[in-house]
Amino acid sequence: MKKRIVLYKRLSDQLMQRLQAHTEVTLVEAPAADGLARLRAALPGAHGLLGASLRLGDELLDLAPELEVVSSVSVGVDNYDIAELDRRGVLLTNTPDVLTETTADTGFALLLACARRVVELDGWIRDGHWRAGIGPAQFGCDVHGKTLGIVGMGRIGEALARRANAGFGMQVLYHTRQPRPEVEARYGARHRSLQALLAESDFVCLCVPLSAQTENLIGAPELALMKPSAILVNISRGRVLDEPAVLQALRERRIRGAGLDVFVQEPLPANSPLLQLDNLVVTPHIGSATEETREAMARCAVDNLLAALAGERPANLVNPQAWERRAG
Repeated sequence: MKKRIVLYKRLSDQLMQRLQAHTEVTLVEAPAADGLARLRAALPGAHGLLGASLRLGDELLDLAPELEVVSSVSVGVDNYDIAELDRRGVLLTNTPDVLTETTADTGFALLLACARRVVELDGWIRDGHWRAGIGPAQFGCDVHGKTLGIVGMGRIGEALARRANAGFGMQVLYHTRQPRPEVEARYGARHRSLQALLAESDFVCLCVPLSAQTENLIGAPELALMKPSAILVNISRGRVLDEPAVLQALRERRIRGAGLDVFVQEPLPANSPLLQLDNLVVTPHIGSATEETREAMARCAVDNLLAALAGERPANLVNPQAWERRAG
């Protein structure tokens, strides 16, 4: 008999056909809205879950006593209580690697857009202000030859370092708990304390996962260390930043600008004071949002799910303790 899985994310026809060949599939869309009741109804008897952006708490887990695996179409797993999944022996998988280059592209797009004031000046033209040659009031700042500070030197951080060093001749600084000599050798990068990185960098890009240690990592004291000419980019998680502190720093021009792809509340409310700033570029959490990458992520998630349901250790297992619990 086929095992039952619940999808809370629509997949391509090809991937749906692959899942249906091996499992009994129930698709529940919009589980955070009207679909939540349908999700609850589908969970009893489910052996696998696949989707993204669903906060999976005890209430939902209690409805799925036969659950074996949760396959998240994401790299970040802060929506999941990993200790609770371990206790229940439920495997959790994610989709690293396949979104690395695309997310790094997003980070550099925000960096460039802020430096050259792309969004602001696009609006300036559309509002009819371009009536003569431009002057200092429309000038941006150079990117090439400047210093990029990367907070978090994982896969995405390294992809940013490669772009900065090889493409723009930038000096790369980075902050991690432990130095990475191989990154230093490849990109001429230099390890710094967080405080030194913030003080020395022309651009600061946040690439850390959300954890108890990184929540509100950048607040008013850290922003005060940055150069008034510096630009901040966040492609990690919204709660890594103290948003009110960033808002105040941008309003007072204590930093030049910021590019944010992630926010404490998503979707960002239409009345957010952040949207009143002309020195801020915002995007709707598009880090991995290309057709090619989202399909690759979904394919990776399907691979993880089917491997786990077949009794194999999935390639992208987040909680090996659950695997050991099941094996024991």
